[in-house]
Amino acid sequence: MAGVIRVLIADDDPLVRVGLSMVLAAGKDLQIVGEAADGAEAVELVRRLHPDVVLMDVRMPRMDGLAATAEIRRAGPEPAIIVLTTFDTDDHLLGALRRGANGFLLKDIPPDRILDAVRRAAAGESILAPSVLPRLISHAVGASAVEAEPGPEPAALAALQRLSEREREVAEAVATGSSNAEIAVALHMSVPTVKAYVSRLLDKLSCANRVQVAIMVHDARR
Repeated sequence: MAGVIRVLIADDDPLVRVGLSMVLAAGKDLQIVGEAADGAEAVELVRRLHPDVVLMDVRMPRMDGLAATAEIRRAGPEPAIIVLTTFDTDDHLLGALRRGANGFLLKDIPPDRILDAVRRAAAGESILAPSVLPRLISHAVGASAVEAEPGPEPAALAALQRLSEREREVAEAVATGSSNAEIAVALHMSVPTVKAYVSRLLDKLSCANRVQVAIMVHDARR
């Protein structure tokens, strides 16, 4: 994404908002356009300020971050929403992504990771803490497979079989949690080409985000 990235911070803790503001101020390409103390205020400010990225806390008064994410997403795919929380639980992970969040990060990550996450989210990538993706996929697939027969899930397998060989390679790479830049290096492609393939995958597989692609790949393997 070219130009300045406009960021909205939503957190009920004033100290957290100050800390995030200080971190983001280190990014010359980032601009804080507003701060919200609860989810309802976050929804209002998104409608009024049109940020590119929202850093969204989970637990807030009046309206929590998951409900605010769902409300914002009803209006469309923008802005990108990164859920920030201290609670590393599967319910929060799945809840955020099911409601349309672009990613999930823990509040104790280093400042440079937050800056990188904002930039990646603004560029259209999904953001997840490195330790999160394998467990998230396992939890999501495990929950859906309780009543299923062992082996590959037929719908997922059929969907992946409709992909070209190159599309399947990109899908497999997405399933590892790799960024567009990492996929580009691994598959000897340009980043814009990777972005085009990922967009095509989301459309062909009817997936809302990259994590859903990863879950589908996992479903087709088991």
